[in-house]
Order: sequence, then C-alpha cells, then structure tokens
Amino acid sequence: MNERILLVEDEEALRMTLSDRLESEGYKVECAADGVEGVKRAVGEPFDLIVLDVMLPKKSGFDVCRDVRKSGCVVPIIMLTARGQTVDKVLGLKIGADDYLTKPFEMMELVARVEALLRRPRGAVATESAVHSFGGLRVDIRGTAVSRDGKPVPLSAREFRLLQYFLEHRGTTLSRSVLLKEVWGYSTETFTRTVDVHIASLRQKLESDPRQPLLILTVPGMGYKFAP
Repeated sequence: MNERILLVEDEEALRMTLSDRLESEGYKVECAADGVEGVKRAVGEPFDLIVLDVMLPKKSGFDVCRDVRKSGCVVPIIMLTARGQTVDKVLGLKIGADDYLTKPFEMMELVARVEALLRRPRGAVATESAVHSFGGLRVDIRGTAVSRDGKPVPLSAREFRLLQYFLEHRGTTLSRSVLLKEVWGYSTETFTRTVDVHIASLRQKLESDPRQPLLILTVPGMGYKFAP
C-alpha cells in the first residue's frame, strides 16, 4: 500500500491527527492548509485520493472540488464538514465529490471510506472520453451533466453515480448485491428494493420507452446490464 492522499484541512491539530492515522494505515499523506494550495496540488501532482474540508480559507472546499473536476481530475474526493444539512451534502455530491463525512466522525469510519474508494476500479473513466453519446443521450462525466435530445435531464447524485457505474462496466451483467455494495456501500446481505427503484427512475428519464428499455436491460435471475 503506497497510495498518496492529499489532505486539505486548515485546522492544524486535526490535520496532524488525520495525517498520523492515515500514515499509520500505510498511506502517504501530503497536506494543504487552504483552498488555493489545495487546488494547485490536486491538479499539479499525482494523488490517489483527496480528503477535503469544506470550510477553508481563501477558497471553500466546494469551490476546490468544482475546480478540481473542471480541470479533468477524476481522483476520488471525500468531503469533510461540520455542517450536517442535507443541502450541503447534495451540493458536494453534485459538484463531483465521491463521499461525505460530517464532523465529528470516528477515525475508523474515515479509514473505511478511504479504503472503499481506493478499492474502486481505477482509470475506467479517465482512460475514456469523459463524454458519452448514445443516440440522443449525452452523458458528461466530468461535468456531471446528462441531456436527452439536447434537453437537460435532472438526475439525483445517486442516480448519476449509478449511471456512471454502468458506463464503467458497459456490457457486464451486474447483480443487485454488487450494485448495492459499489454504488450505495451497503453490505451484500442488505435486503432492499433500492436498486430496482433507482433503475426504474433512470429508465423513466433516459429511455424512449421505459417499458421496453434499450439501454439498461434486465437479465432475469441475475441483475442488470448497460448495453446501448
């Protein structure tokens, strides 16, 4: 384990605590104390993951995240904030964050989130075009935007992540348990219709005829497959 993590945090005590703990787990940690430095390092150096505080001097964490994504950087981002409002979480995810933790949090939880993001297949998006087109459907991964026949399609953060995961595994049959684990972070033992509900919602928004889908196909007894 030699993954490099960029920690963007202005509180020195917390910065040292998080750095020490992550380094004890085997990661190499570099730090930035404000948003401007955070953007500069994130887009100018190779990192495997970014841990980003929202409340930063010079440039907020939201602006840092937005600027990093606009640069084309697809490194996973975990945002930290003292705020617990849903609107902040939704905003962070919409502008490109991959995960979100509200302070105070347990160090074990942060380590688990870091491990989960680093286990994701790397390079699937970065090595392809960030814009995918299928007939009248256009998906801009970096811009987190979807349009159909030139008109914007509003997706929730989770719907967009689900669509992105399908794009990364195009043509592969994915079971509900795999989707729950990789997109929601749920254990495979969790019994829920969450996947089916979100698939139905995506079909309503993306398919010409949701009752006869041509993009997201059902594989009976196995799961779903994205096969445009």
